[in-house]
Amino acid sequence: MTAALPPGTIKLLFVHCPEMSVLTSPQSWWTHRPTLFRVVSDLLAGELALMRPGHARRPLPWPPGLDLAADLGADSLELLGLATVMEQVLAIGCIGEDRVLAFPRLDAWVDAVAAGLDGGGDIVSFRTSGSSGAPKTCSHALADLEQEVQVLAGLFAGTRRIVGLVPSHHIYGFLFTVLLPRALGLAPDAVADLRGMSPGGVARQSQAGDLVVAYPDFWQAFAPVAGELPDGVTGVSSTAPCPDEVARAVAAGGLARLVQVYGSSETAGVGWRDSPDDDYRLFPYWSPVAGPAEAGAVLTRVRSDGSRADYPLQDKLAWSAPGSFRPAGRIDRAVQVGGMNVFPGYVADVLRMHPMVEDASVRPMRPDEGQRLKAFVVPRAGVPLEGSQEAARLRAELGAWIAERLSAPERPAAYSFGPALPRQASGKLSDWIIDTGA
Repeated sequence: MTAALPPGTIKLLFVHCPEMSVLTSPQSWWTHRPTLFRVVSDLLAGELALMRPGHARRPLPWPPGLDLAADLGADSLELLGLATVMEQVLAIGCIGEDRVLAFPRLDAWVDAVAAGLDGGGDIVSFRTSGSSGAPKTCSHALADLEQEVQVLAGLFAGTRRIVGLVPSHHIYGFLFTVLLPRALGLAPDAVADLRGMSPGGVARQSQAGDLVVAYPDFWQAFAPVAGELPDGVTGVSSTAPCPDEVARAVAAGGLARLVQVYGSSETAGVGWRDSPDDDYRLFPYWSPVAGPAEAGAVLTRVRSDGSRADYPLQDKLAWSAPGSFRPAGRIDRAVQVGGMNVFPGYVADVLRMHPMVEDASVRPMRPDEGQRLKAFVVPRAGVPLEGSQEAARLRAELGAWIAERLSAPERPAAYSFGPALPRQASGKLSDWIIDTGA
């Protein structure tokens, strides 16, 4: 599952379901007001952040009486955009000027969403950014997501509480913090949203039987501060590969088990493993597509209604057995930063748009450098190179330029300058050591 987490590029697009028993049907997730409030708040916060790149975000949770105009400063165009997204996202056809634009209070918008969802439907859609930065829609039958959740419920039997550290409008967060509690037989309020808490604080708040839903960067920070955990605290990690050393560290730190789930917003969950030494195991409704084309790049799913559908993947898969695999590299050249898919080539394109930039190369930092992107920039003729005051000013200007156009995970954390991009003898672009002043 992509991703990502920390501020993300995957947003819930629309959810609506047929009328069913409020007490027994997991499809009626929205009848629990706090759950619906959390999903709507996450969706609006994510969309508003996209409208205002580089601007500070008001921390969640938001109070029910929050006024989107007075308290968040949303102007008429932003309110119209948010309302339009809500109509598209929830596909309920009940949000318009007469319903919410005149009453931009959060609780009024949640009321409108609840009324629309009561009207019925069975599709859930999510958005994820492509290589151009333009969101694309990934639609799923809610019954197919429930098919996955039933498998997950078997993997996490005995869970008493779910601790959520991911946004609920991401497919990962929606599956694990919205649908899974009901499949496990938990009360809807047995979900603790601890996103505003430090890893050490999460450890101190842990209870026996917790399932902590997080991402690799959280687990890396959690391992050294976990301390003595209560019995049976289990973790789950997704949105990006979890380094083997991180998985081993949290296990050594007292976590009963760390389950890694492989998937994406296009496919939902595909497979899982609970040891870094093991291969991933396909969920039972998936199978590889045989053929001479790019090995492991397509899977077939037997859907909840018995039909079959093929899904192309963003990764190549290396198979050790018919149902066992390991990811073997991205096909679309995305990398993960903070649990999100980002595209270094696109970031380089944005840098080249700056009038003082002749060329640019962007790639992930080496492990000893950090966990963000870094950029090598070739200034246009007449711009002094590394070490000069002019280069320092250009570095600051590029940082501001990027902050206005890209999300935080996409922004390079270090800039290097030179007369030409670093290349191997063959002419292929090569890595570089970041400058100490970058």
